[in-house]
Amino acid sequence: MEPVLDQRIFSGRYQITHLIARGGMAIVYRAHDQLLNRSVALKVLYPELSNDPTFVERFRREAQAAANLSHPNIVPVFDWGEERGTYFIVMELIDGVSLAGKLHEVGTLSATEAVRITAAVASALSYAHRTGVVHRDVKPGNILLTADGQVKVTDFGIAQAISTHDNLTQAGSVMGTATYFSPEQAEGQAVDGRSDVYSLGVVLYEMLTGRPPFVGDSPVAVASMHVRQALTPARSINPAIPSDLDAIVTKALAKRLPERYPTADDLRSDLLRYAQGEPIVPRGRGGYVDDATRSVAAVTGERTQAVPVMSGPRTDVRGRRRGVNPLWYAAAAIIVIVAAVGGYLAFKPTTVSRMPNVVGETITSATSTITGDGLVVGSTNLVASSEPSGTVVSSKPAAGEHVTRGQAVTLNVSLGQSSTPVTIPNVVGNDLSTAESTLTGDKLSVKIEFTSTAPAGSLPNVVLNQTPPGGSSGHTGDQVILQVLSPSSMYPVPDIVNQTQLQAAAILGQASLTVGAEPTQACSNNVPSGNVVGTTPAIGTPVKSGTTINFIISTGYCNVVVPSVIGLTMADATAALQAQGLIGNFVTLTSGCTSYNDYVLTQNQQTPGSSLPYGSAVTVGYCPAQ
Repeated sequence: MEPVLDQRIFSGRYQITHLIARGGMAIVYRAHDQLLNRSVALKVLYPELSNDPTFVERFRREAQAAANLSHPNIVPVFDWGEERGTYFIVMELIDGVSLAGKLHEVGTLSATEAVRITAAVASALSYAHRTGVVHRDVKPGNILLTADGQVKVTDFGIAQAISTHDNLTQAGSVMGTATYFSPEQAEGQAVDGRSDVYSLGVVLYEMLTGRPPFVGDSPVAVASMHVRQALTPARSINPAIPSDLDAIVTKALAKRLPERYPTADDLRSDLLRYAQGEPIVPRGRGGYVDDATRSVAAVTGERTQAVPVMSGPRTDVRGRRRGVNPLWYAAAAIIVIVAAVGGYLAFKPTTVSRMPNVVGETITSATSTITGDGLVVGSTNLVASSEPSGTVVSSKPAAGEHVTRGQAVTLNVSLGQSSTPVTIPNVVGNDLSTAESTLTGDKLSVKIEFTSTAPAGSLPNVVLNQTPPGGSSGHTGDQVILQVLSPSSMYPVPDIVNQTQLQAAAILGQASLTVGAEPTQACSNNVPSGNVVGTTPAIGTPVKSGTTINFIISTGYCNVVVPSVIGLTMADATAALQAQGLIGNFVTLTSGCTSYNDYVLTQNQQTPGSSLPYGSAVTVGYCPAQ
């Protein structure tokens, strides 16, 4: 990092101190948060883009999408705003390097390290996808590695909700980084979590081989390769890559969506199985073609940019050769026509049939049966069973149920004799990521269920309940259902009264809430100066994840009105002063006390009706009791 001369202050609290990096849309600075006395990363949109409503909208979405994501492997967003026509977001400052920087330095990573990093990124993406956000720009430059080995995903710059239909790019172009495009992204089609899976597959490929799977002399050429050119197996570039890991890479990089991992969590599960030395169960065909990629001048950099949409059919075969007999073309044309008609008749979406019975079949045989009936294998689950390892014990839909051509089928596959007894860990109260890691570490599968109704005090991303309960007896491969609060649910603002601002910010961050930029002040007779005395919205108010909470900071004791205690007994005078938060300093009178025993005769220090700070002493003169 290099110091900056113009240490500009944003939003009255964030003072930039060092330049960290320049990206495709913004500059990232190190800044000092003067309110909370901490270092942060400040991402500032380029000035020439701040006047472009399209880029400003994309930038705004980055802030909103990321601010709603609370996960150990996602860089949290604290704040965002506008300063004199320049837009910015404030993020956690990560002490470490980007994966891009590390690859530039070392070239390739070990299989163990590559799997660890990829599994962590897959966990972050899986969480984001469950909340309705697709990253759309997964690449080494957006993966940060901390000094203590943590993995953090950042830059949701072109992320958008899965349900969003508007397009922020110009007609005929898509946003992203061409080297890490998914085929459907390059073609300008709608994307979902599987596109992030493909991009992460590109990153894994690069970590293992030292180069991405497709390189070309322009972003357009590279995007075209993702759509049309066959994949060169990673193992053919680096023979040291284990075959099971090569199979995982190949499946993640399948061009056809039905052959790719259906979710980032499925990819992560296979990576964890590989890391634990377990066999990888295939979940579909997802093979690769042994066709080498031609070496050309590589596209340099990772800059996010708009690339023209690729048109034309997607193919995984070699290019057509010159000089072929024209009769071959005619024959090929006839075959294509017959295949097209047959495909239409066989796979038209209105065709309904019944689910075949594949129970007892091997996974390979079951996959062949299912695809032969026009269905696809969506995912597989390893379950405890006395059946032979690798055989199907049940399916969803079940045998005989009505199914539609192209429908995805879930298969439950036996672990066989490898299934061993295990005590189900209790993960209730743990954050979701920790709970998943604990369960998968014990070779248990995890299913997430969201609920909108939860006990008072429940927070998002915290396990509320689990089935089976902790302490139960089970077997490796058993499924544990975790119940967590739905991202759209309302929950109360935590009680942070009397906390320091730093402590309060940490509590809100754990509750997936953000701290407002402009706290207000109020006096308090109970909370020391500088601590939080309240919030807006008020403590206990139901809010959604990502809501901005503004602090009300104590300025110290409030002023109170001095009461008149003349003519009161000593006991009554004491009570009257205490009711106002004042202390009585009683002085015994030696004269003028005839007939006024135990009464207050003078109030020498302050005039009744004036004000004093809470806790002040008031001197009064009283006649002692006889």
